[in-house]
Amino acid sequence: MAVKQISIFVENKEGRIKKAIDTLAKENINIRALSIADTAKYGILRLIVSDNEKAIEALEKDGFIVKENEVIILAIPDEPNGLNSALSIFEEKKINLEYVYAFVSSKVDEAIVVMKFENMEDAIAALNERNIKILDEEDIKDL
Repeated sequence: MAVKQISIFVENKEGRIKKAIDTLAKENINIRALSIADTAKYGILRLIVSDNEKAIEALEKDGFIVKENEVIILAIPDEPNGLNSALSIFEEKKINLEYVYAFVSSKVDEAIVVMKFENMEDAIAALNERNIKILDEEDIKDL
């Protein structure tokens, strides 16, 4: 099962990331995971949040460009080679991984990995074939 992620396009200048985070804080939206990729002119702030609809509405009202897309979230062993064991599945099946970011939680003994694939259905099928648990929205709320 895929989870919805929001991507916020921010100018690469002082204070823009903080403004986006402030917008979410004012709406009492909890950030579960965060990643940022940047270029000279702009950045893409990717977030897993407690309420996408509310976050998108608030951010757009505050002048941000926001997109929502699907990602897969896995709990993998938090040990050397834990990530690589998951990545090998996609290499075997020739499934293109577009990006990945991870976080840890004090509530579980695993690393939590967020992945975006060119073909989400193939990635989900490959994980299901190997009986690897894909986290859903409810699982993320408990972390």
